[in-house]
Amino acid sequence: MGHYTDAPEDNLLGLTDKAALNEQEALGVARVERYLLEDFDYPADLSVGLLQDLHRRAFGHLYDWAGRWRTQVPNVGAYLPPPANRVPQLLYEFIDEVRHRQTRLSDVSTEADVAALLAYAHHRLVAIHPFTNGNGRTARLFTNLLAYNYGYQDVVLYQRENGAGRAQYLHAIRQADAHALGPLQALISAQLRPLGA
Repeated sequence: MGHYTDAPEDNLLGLTDKAALNEQEALGVARVERYLLEDFDYPADLSVGLLQDLHRRAFGHLYDWAGRWRTQVPNVGAYLPPPANRVPQLLYEFIDEVRHRQTRLSDVSTEADVAALLAYAHHRLVAIHPFTNGNGRTARLFTNLLAYNYGYQDVVLYQRENGAGRAQYLHAIRQADAHALGPLQALISAQLRPLGA
């Protein structure tokens, strides 16, 4: 439920076709996935700046505001994200909480432990909705970064072409909105595979 406009001045490429814009966004995300797999230094040093960098790398070729916090409340359907002026503080708290949860994981963390961390991080980042557009994709990139950090492959929460898979994902997000992370954790758990497997 991202922000979309067909005004060509709203993106750096002047695209007016939503499918072409989605394709460019997907290409940007794919470039960041390659970066995370091939060039990123692990273990990850989590920071608010890292989130901004992921967004900028994915969408900087399209939007001049890539990597910058939103300045208004976006239209994301029935969900009302926090006010824009709270985004920076919420993100610093989010990163602190993820780091805290990481310290509670042992050196031999179980798949369930990692899935719980990924579910928390994914949902919280989606809920904060820090950017004007690309929040879901950035949350998936961050989720994958954490998965790679713990020796797992990327987590495919749904395929865009699979309406049933997307519906299951959105249901899990709504459950997490109601403080029930179990469905999202189960969805992530079902996708966790060791790197190299």
